Amino acid sequence: MYERKIPIRLDCGLDLIAEVLYGKWKVLLLWNISQGHLRPSELQRQIPDASRRVINIQLKELEEHGILEKTIYAVVPPKVEYRLTEFGKTLLPVIDTMGNWGNQHKEQLQSIISMRSNRETDA
Repeated sequence: MYERKIPIRLDCGLDLIAEVLYGKWKVLLLWNISQGHLRPSELQRQIPDASRRVINIQLKELEEHGILEKTIYAVVPPKVEYRLTEFGKTLLPVIDTMGNWGNQHKEQLQSIISMRSNRETDA
C-alpha cells in the first residue's frame, strides 16, 4: 500500500487545490465530464493517451474528494457514470480560466515545451 512520504499541508489554498487536482489527467477528466462524457469508456476515447487504470484511479480520487459522484446501474454488463457534484461544479470557472490562460499563451508555451522535449530526446 502506498505510504505518503511528505505530509499534506492543509493551511494554504494552493496546497489544497494541488492535492485535489494533482494528477496528469484530472483537469481533462473534469472538463470532459462537464461536457457530457460520463462513462469511463467515453473518457478513455476523449483522453486516449491516458491508460484505463490511471483514469480509474484519478476518477476514484476525485470521487473521494467530493468532486465527482459515481452512479452504478444494475444492468448486464455493468454501467457506470460519473457526474460533477455541486461542489465539483465550482471548479469549472477555475478550469476555464486555466484553459483561457493556456490559449492566450499558446505559441510561447508550445515553443518552450517543444524545446524542452527536443533537449530531453537529444540527451
